[in-house]
Amino acid sequence: MITTSLNNLPEDSVSHNPEIKKKVMLRFGDLPHLTNFSQARFAVGQTASAHAHQDMCEVFFVQAGEGVIRIDNQEYPLLPGNCVAIEPGEVHEVINSGSTELVLIYFGLQINS
Repeated sequence: MITTSLNNLPEDSVSHNPEIKKKVMLRFGDLPHLTNFSQARFAVGQTASAHAHQDMCEVFFVQAGEGVIRIDNQEYPLLPGNCVAIEPGEVHEVINSGSTELVLIYFGLQINS
């Protein structure tokens, strides 16, 4: 069993934009196939630059705020309660286009190649 609390976790930087802060609840190696389970907080106007993962799927859940996720050059709304799953190889970019902080819960799943 593994237990964590957001209240007790240090802030790290998101690799695609070091100004965006995250708290990692579960890390690579904690559970089979899981690369991370984290909460990220995007200030107004912040963007996690476009990138793709060849070896993992990624799932985003919008906890609060509003934004846009661009997947292979198509934009999709990020609204509270929305869940978006990214397939391996899909180029994706997260943008806080709203007027308040965008809070995402997200995790990655390693795929077998």
